[in-house]
Amino acid sequence: MLEIRPIMATVGILLCGLASLMILPATIDFVNNNPDWQAFFVSAAITLFIGGVLTLSNHGEAFFSINLRQAFLLTLSSWLVIPLFAALPLVWLHISYTDAFFEAMSAMTTTGSTVLTGLDGLPPGILFWRSILQWIGGIGILVMAVFILPFIRSGGMQLFALESSDNAGKVVSKAHQLAVWILCIYLVMTFACVVLFRWSGMNLFDAINHAMTTVSTGGFSTHDASFGYFKNSSSHWIASLFMVLGALPFSLYIRSLTKNHATLYYDSQVRSFILLLLGVSLVMALWLGQEKDMAFLTALRLVTFNVISVVTTTGFASDNYLAWGAPVAGVFLALTFVGGCTGSTSGAIKIYRFQVLWLIVRSHVFSMMSPHRVQTITYNDRVITEEIQRSVLAFLAVFFTTIFLATIVLGVMGLDPLTAFTASVTAITNVGPGLGPIIGPDGNFSSLPDIAKWTLSLVMLVGRLEVFTVLVVIMPSFWW
Repeated sequence: MLEIRPIMATVGILLCGLASLMILPATIDFVNNNPDWQAFFVSAAITLFIGGVLTLSNHGEAFFSINLRQAFLLTLSSWLVIPLFAALPLVWLHISYTDAFFEAMSAMTTTGSTVLTGLDGLPPGILFWRSILQWIGGIGILVMAVFILPFIRSGGMQLFALESSDNAGKVVSKAHQLAVWILCIYLVMTFACVVLFRWSGMNLFDAINHAMTTVSTGGFSTHDASFGYFKNSSSHWIASLFMVLGALPFSLYIRSLTKNHATLYYDSQVRSFILLLLGVSLVMALWLGQEKDMAFLTALRLVTFNVISVVTTTGFASDNYLAWGAPVAGVFLALTFVGGCTGSTSGAIKIYRFQVLWLIVRSHVFSMMSPHRVQTITYNDRVITEEIQRSVLAFLAVFFTTIFLATIVLGVMGLDPLTAFTASVTAITNVGPGLGPIIGPDGNFSSLPDIAKWTLSLVMLVGRLEVFTVLVVIMPSFWW
């Protein structure tokens, strides 16, 4: 039998931490004489009580030692239970628990899809709570990507395992040092983003909120118009920069700071990611400038911001890019699948899987021409074993199968094909906005049926946990 006491104790500690965080928005609302502080206070008390019971009743000798199966269950249970309790303060807005849970899951998975309207008039505590959920979701994703996914060999992530026979490949000598490095870089990046947003003309509240949701590549805004609310072009360029920084591998930041300063430049994944952003932005800016008779620099700013937002799975919008024409909508749909680099806060398929897939296809084509030719596939000077190849291909198969099944389920609920398909895609890739008049850049998910919202919440979770974490746990053989 699977021993679950260490998992329950760890989840209890996380809930206690979540309860502590609720004090921040409660304080903001209390200072602003907004009665919503009571919602956070009551929610914090409930969360702290449940978390304390779980921690105290399950604390034991095995608390700090978990095996592979427990790692799967801990990852899934953490990302499922925290949104359940994080949704409690949102119910105070007189929305259903379904909507509140959808919003909390969207925040924690840094998806950015929302069911809320009238953001400009919402209490500051609620707006801050949405932002801080995305911020802690971002750091949670980093921890998972660096420590857990390579350990459980999810979708080829073993390529990025920190502990290997090659000691030179280690970023730092001990795991806790790595965790401290990640947290420090994340904090410094967020603080720098706040300062620059403030310099660009944002008020302090907007600067803090948007810094948290930019660095975490989450995409929640304090305004219904998202980044279109800010007319200063410098704010858009600053956001573009930090969305890119959030989508780069944090382990390479550490290696650049501690060992080789040129590590980021020479990494194959990073170079491909940057070249993709530059190439697509430049071509689309030239096309948009010509089609809409727009100044090139204006077109470049609009295109660059929205391309980076979609590719990094942030989901901010500075303009309704669907109004730019049908070809643009097709390009943005394709970009939704891409994602940033592994070991970052971004979601979707990730650049390295496309690179590995290309290497596998090229190797197969060569083997067809020269059947007896011995080939060794390498990526960033590491051999891509057959296990890694199978892992990547299996990930892609399950990824697209999930989209297919979710699209069918949403279609059965009465959603039109475009909304059903793009909602499924944007949920599993953790991007946020989809296509069409309902869930496009100018819309939201509030009008969807409740069952559709629960379905999409599950798909967000599946996408954020790289599909296999969920698939393994729901197998009956996992529990025996």
